[in-house]
Amino acid sequence: MSKFPTIPPRPVAGPWAWAGLFAGALLLQLQPAAAQGKLEAQYEATLTGIPVGKGSWNIDIQDDQFSAAAAGGTSGLLKSFTGGSGSGASQGRVVNGTPVATNYTASTTAGKKTEDIRIILANGNVKEFGISPEPPVDPDRIPVTDAHRKGVYDPMTASLLRVPGSGEVLTPEACRTGAPVFDGRMRYDLKLDFKRMETVKAERGYHGPVVVCAIYFVPIAGYIPDRPVIKYLTAQRNIEIAFAPIAGTRILVPFWMKVPTPLGPAMLEATTFVTTATPPRVAKTQ
Repeated sequence: MSKFPTIPPRPVAGPWAWAGLFAGALLLQLQPAAAQGKLEAQYEATLTGIPVGKGSWNIDIQDDQFSAAAAGGTSGLLKSFTGGSGSGASQGRVVNGTPVATNYTASTTAGKKTEDIRIILANGNVKEFGISPEPPVDPDRIPVTDAHRKGVYDPMTASLLRVPGSGEVLTPEACRTGAPVFDGRMRYDLKLDFKRMETVKAERGYHGPVVVCAIYFVPIAGYIPDRPVIKYLTAQRNIEIAFAPIAGTRILVPFWMKVPTPLGPAMLEATTFVTTATPPRVAKTQ
């Protein structure tokens, strides 16, 4: 997950040592830039094994900037009832190999209603945000304060795990972390814990190990406490998420996610997971 000096530190993305910064400055014109990579993925959502949705996720990580975009919608029988769809995108800088968002946008459509969200961030702090159309004020909703919008991540960037060091990226330590998230309406924490290692095989693309983490949802503000979905997600201890690496980087992204529901197990899983290392730009010498 993203890391920037003004955001509360987390074990997955420690800052460079001063010696490393000094050495990097000396070698800047003698070696390639930071690691870079791309991901092109397609996902399928199922409920009790029945397909209910499809989506895509494209990520481009360069030496100094990144972009990520996702889109999806309901399919099959569920589309006849809901017709929902959505998209989201995040862009920003890469700081010490870690994506740090500067802006995030999302749009969701259900029936004839569309909602757009935009967030502008600087150093992990929300500078501007808005929802269109503006939602009605609900007195039962726990208000989001200015303090809640400091030291946070947007939902897209919060899904990218940055593993520090130079060794293996798929280790139990990758799961021992968490992230404070602001999605434009709610402020919540996502906490991870290691479960196990597995091997996965996409229909196209990645075939190899993943690290499986338990994921816990902790609402902070911007929600209505009596909402059944909030109570259900808060109480869940069996949600799992598997992370796979983006080639050429130390970034892990979700390959599949399993969520128990009252109707049966729900799963989002990659059918295509094509990840490639991008040749770094070579700095020009004078």
